Amino acid sequence: MITIKNETIAQVPSLHVVKESERLQPEVPTIFFFHGFTSAKEHNLHVAYLLAEKGFRVILPDALYHGERSEAESKVERDLAFWEIILTSIHELGFMKKELEESGTIKGDRIGVIGTSMGAITMFGALTQYPWIKTAVSFMGTAHYEAFAHGLIKTAENRGLMIEQKMKEEVLRKIKPFDLSTQLDKLEGRPLFIWHGKDDQVVPYTLSEKLYDELLANYEDTPDKLQLLAEEKIGHKVSRRAVLRSVDWFNQHLQTKVSS
Repeated sequence: MITIKNETIAQVPSLHVVKESERLQPEVPTIFFFHGFTSAKEHNLHVAYLLAEKGFRVILPDALYHGERSEAESKVERDLAFWEIILTSIHELGFMKKELEESGTIKGDRIGVIGTSMGAITMFGALTQYPWIKTAVSFMGTAHYEAFAHGLIKTAENRGLMIEQKMKEEVLRKIKPFDLSTQLDKLEGRPLFIWHGKDDQVVPYTLSEKLYDELLANYEDTPDKLQLLAEEKIGHKVSRRAVLRSVDWFNQHLQTKVSS
């Protein structure tokens, strides 16, 4: 039986999904799942269920200003907080892992991260900070922080929103240390699965293709650890094929125990 429990982990409202028979087994491999912009932790339960069926513990946190952490901010205010939300989630991931370890809930080095859209962008940033992430999955995200930030700014200004130059510079300064595209060596050959619909009008597919091409040389000796799945005529919505492939990916790269 799969159990779903609403827990607060390092002050972050989260869902804890795992087989009931494995809940108290700390060496069960753990996956952190970050949701997308304007979404919430509950919206990815169908994927978490499939992962739990395969023997994974899945932790789904609510991002800042989302789900149980929603505030009465306007759409414009939340749009402007996009990068604040991402950077907060990256920092909170470290605190969550630490608390789960200290409580005896998790143990060992089989830890993965998956994200959807904003959650995938969060995942890419986390890869620059946490070498303990053993494998990762991106659903329609991007590792090119600066390029994507410029695109968001341009879109906002085209809609009539005026953004001060000082604010633009401050955002770019803050996100620079987390821009994986400028420090690909930090991946260190860790398994990475990238999925993207080619008709995505929110996060450009070309950014995923660009990242994949940039990484190819780093994975020449281990091509099975890097994969890009692009789907024709798919927009900003995760397909069932992507979900099933992500489950297979974690089953392949996270189930096997890593010797210490």
